Amino acid sequence: MKFYIYYMLVFALLFVFVSKEVQAEPSVSAQRAILMDGETGRVLFEKDAHSKSRIASITKIMTAIIAIESGKMDEEVTVSSNASGTEGSSLYLKAGEKIKLEDLVYGLMLRSGNDSAVAIAESVGGSLDGFVHLMNQKAAEIGMENSHFSNPHGLDDHEDHFSTAYDMALLTKYAMENDIYKKVSGTKVHTAPNPEEQWDRKWKNKNRLVTELYKHSTGGKTGYTKLAKRTLVSTASKDGENLIAVTLNAPDDWNDHIRMFEYGFKRYDYKTVLEKGFIDKFDDEFYEGHVYVKRDVIMTLQNSEEESVRIEYKMLKPNQEWKKNKNVPEVVGKAVIYLEDKEADSLPVYFKGEEEPEKEKSWWKFWAYSMETFLGVSRNG
Repeated sequence: MKFYIYYMLVFALLFVFVSKEVQAEPSVSAQRAILMDGETGRVLFEKDAHSKSRIASITKIMTAIIAIESGKMDEEVTVSSNASGTEGSSLYLKAGEKIKLEDLVYGLMLRSGNDSAVAIAESVGGSLDGFVHLMNQKAAEIGMENSHFSNPHGLDDHEDHFSTAYDMALLTKYAMENDIYKKVSGTKVHTAPNPEEQWDRKWKNKNRLVTELYKHSTGGKTGYTKLAKRTLVSTASKDGENLIAVTLNAPDDWNDHIRMFEYGFKRYDYKTVLEKGFIDKFDDEFYEGHVYVKRDVIMTLQNSEEESVRIEYKMLKPNQEWKKNKNVPEVVGKAVIYLEDKEADSLPVYFKGEEEPEKEKSWWKFWAYSMETFLGVSRNG
């Protein structure tokens, strides 16, 4: 009996220890870091993620996405002497040579060519200053509130060139929605024509997570300067889950990213908390069977968090004209999704039109607690 009690105690202690290990946040060498879900934008882990920092060559993510969105990827660029003379990591471009913008973008992302960054900026922006304006305009559009760009490459030549781990994750989330960027970012080797030589240029990606270290890696960008130290942005996908990791000033960045990704994949999963289509079990008689949402609401959750999700429907109060089926507005309210009483998402609730939306069933759905409240009468009331 004593031995049985002893073994039970040992088993219980081991269970507690293993549970803590599974739940423990990753230990990272980085001064600043973040792990973000690439679909929902939820922050899964962070370490001083909102402090402004030098970012080195991960700047080139912004340069690449602006070039891609310019629609000029098939156009030839004439390399200027200003571009060919850029210091630091290089594609060894020659002044006066012509090279396709697409190849410049590959060279920018895979080999971190500073000469490529300047050639892209001069071609797409008309000048370095013009391109920098586009960079800051795009940053504002994305919501990068603590970032400012002063060059297209990230060299330490401007003190007012900075960002944060959080902002760079936002930028990467935006960029990964572009199929061309996604392809470039995850390419292991790219071959580009070199008319002035007997052989083509062949560029291998510097991102070792992509080329050798992490099988779930889907892309990213490396960076280093003497002042910024090692910076790294990377993306990974496993079983349909997409994650983004950013580290700034990280001596052991490869392992930092692997630890963060493994933590995210083990601890979190996607859950559909509200399905596109008609809203089931709506308590109000007027709205019952007549209201719907146009998209799924998917959240990144731990299993233990599912019970903390609730949906509140904030609806306009129906009036007599509506009840006569007249002048019912298209949007009659909104669905607000809360996680532990903090708003996580919201979307419009529509009244049924001529065509009824189809509702697809999802095997991974769980029922969230929901309630309805009325906001008041409509304008026609």
